[in-house]
Amino acid sequence: SRAVVTLEVVEWARPGCSRWCERSSEVKVILIQLGAQPRQPSSQKGRVDVNSYTGYPAGHGRAGPMKVAGKVAVVTGGAGGIGAALAHRLADVGARVVVADIDGDGAKIVAERIGAERAAATGADVSSVDDIRRVLTLAQERFGPVDMYFANAGIAGEAGLGDSDEEWERTIDVNVLAHVRAARLLVPQWLERGSGYFVATASAAGLLTQIGAAPYSVTKHAAVAFAEWLSVTFGDRGIGVSCLCPMGVNTDMLNSGLHADDNATQLSARVVAHAGEVLDPEQVADDVLDAVEGERFLILPHPEVLDFFRHKGSDYERWLRGMRRLQADMA
Repeated sequence: SRAVVTLEVVEWARPGCSRWCERSSEVKVILIQLGAQPRQPSSQKGRVDVNSYTGYPAGHGRAGPMKVAGKVAVVTGGAGGIGAALAHRLADVGARVVVADIDGDGAKIVAERIGAERAAATGADVSSVDDIRRVLTLAQERFGPVDMYFANAGIAGEAGLGDSDEEWERTIDVNVLAHVRAARLLVPQWLERGSGYFVATASAAGLLTQIGAAPYSVTKHAAVAFAEWLSVTFGDRGIGVSCLCPMGVNTDMLNSGLHADDNATQLSARVVAHAGEVLDPEQVADDVLDAVEGERFLILPHPEVLDFFRHKGSDYERWLRGMRRLQADMA
């Protein structure tokens, strides 16, 4: 059904503007799905804040928001840390899970703890499209078509500028191209079925930066960008996308960095540990599941990251100077 609604559109709250801007226009908006409602400031009845206009409600393209119970999920990097916590949490709420990790034995231990009826495991290198395809085939054979994919595997890469092209390529392969390769395999199926969900584990470094680690910072920015692109391109066609951007989490990656032999790696890890509370993986997994069921794109277990991100965007030069001061103070 269609409804043609005439709205007066007025831009609101551009930077430096403390009142309703005087530019307005009358437009006709065709709402393909009834029930899409713009949010209006209470003091400005009848006017639409174009910066907060939400268009279609959450879950457009599906019958409603994603429900995890009964779904088939794949979690990469699932042998420990956030990945293992996600696998357990997904199973707890009724999903069936394939746990994949380059540490195949570790993945099997996680699956065994969950139970054979709800979990399976395999060793897999996510930089290999053949391995990703094999993981998806295992899920299909054991539980059915994959509904949700948690692209969680990641590596820190080399410290500093990175000494070799080979190490840069490895970090790009695992932290970025593994997401692209999985999406290539899954998105066509999800479009045909009208439903699917992709969760990318990036980092607060993907919104801000990572002092002391160029490969990690650059690839996490790219992971955020790819997740954004997926959401923009397919978000109205039944595919949900979320992007996880935590700061410090109590995982082997952070803890090994804190005890590394080289100063650059230690610096990078100390900055993360200093920046805010170091969360347990289980807390992060809870935040992820809440975001997925609410279909929120940006998952920030550390809420202060949003403030940092806003400060960065509002005054880039000041933010850069502040990061240089932080680097000097932590060195």
